[in-house]
Amino acid sequence: MADKEQLAAVRIAVDEVDDQIVTLIARRERLIRIAGTLKGDDAEVRAPGRVERVIEHVRSAAEKKDIDPDIVESTYRAMISGFIELELKVHKESS
Repeated sequence: MADKEQLAAVRIAVDEVDDQIVTLIARRERLIRIAGTLKGDDAEVRAPGRVERVIEHVRSAAEKKDIDPDIVESTYRAMISGFIELELKVHKESS
């Protein structure tokens, strides 16, 4: 019985973390939408060099926090991919 109670408590905590993550993603999206209006062309939106600098940064941050940098990287690559598509759309609309 204690295991089920612990699992329920862990799930509640995970849900709370997910809510925090979604709030931060919303903030990131607002910033990406602004950036999309400020860039000159699609190449500047895609910015592979910038992507790799972000990945290096978050991998380093993960290592400092003693969490798996591969999980952080794969999460960020998926998120960045989605945001690039959004930013391309915003850029086209603002041009």
